[in-house]
Amino acid sequence: MARMFPPGAGPSPDPAGSHHERRIRSFQPRRSRVTKGQRTALEQLWPRWGFDVDGMRQLDLGKLFGDPDLPIVLEIGFGMGEATTEMAAADPATGILAVDVHTPGQGNLLRLADEQGLDNVRVGNGDAIILLREMLAQDSLSGLRIYFPDPWPKARHHKRRLVQPEFLDLAAGPLRPGALVHCATDWEEYAEQMLDVLSAHPEYENTRPDGGYAPRPAHRPLTRFEGQGLTKGHAVRDLVFRRR
Repeated sequence: MARMFPPGAGPSPDPAGSHHERRIRSFQPRRSRVTKGQRTALEQLWPRWGFDVDGMRQLDLGKLFGDPDLPIVLEIGFGMGEATTEMAAADPATGILAVDVHTPGQGNLLRLADEQGLDNVRVGNGDAIILLREMLAQDSLSGLRIYFPDPWPKARHHKRRLVQPEFLDLAAGPLRPGALVHCATDWEEYAEQMLDVLSAHPEYENTRPDGGYAPRPAHRPLTRFEGQGLTKGHAVRDLVFRRR
């Protein structure tokens, strides 16, 4: 895949390269058309607010956000960034480490954050598995958000789903005790799987006394994607668990 930006001036097409083992990925890298505004945001803001998930170093989150005491929430998959921007604006006392592989979305999130004067968003490009495993220190995260991940609906592709026991094992390291794990999906069967694997994992506990789904928390905006699912009659499920 051809490089779109000079080294250091924008996201790399394959940041981890051959440094890490090849495996089944829970995402599909997408390099769809980047608009002029998104490209400008990437060129101007990436050196300050963006980073490649290359697996070659451990991130100093205090240095990355300019505040060693700022609580940091990891958001895996943010689409075009509208909901991320809204959450960041509503809670400036929390840093959002937003990771995705979609170049237009990365540019759009940077553009929106800059336009709104937000300084509590940082954008990562690459595989969240490598980020969790190689680049985040123990107990460095105050929360994890996974909103509307790819449901991989075909049975033969279920192994590609992100929320699996192995993923929860990995996330438990960077998540400090008491950190909230918040997932949302409009795919009923995936919601059931998420509830099963989270409930069975010894490092997480359901915040719902009844052990079921949670109502949509006020901090999670209603997204355009979610609205489309509701229009189609999909039931949206939120799951909120706590790291023990």
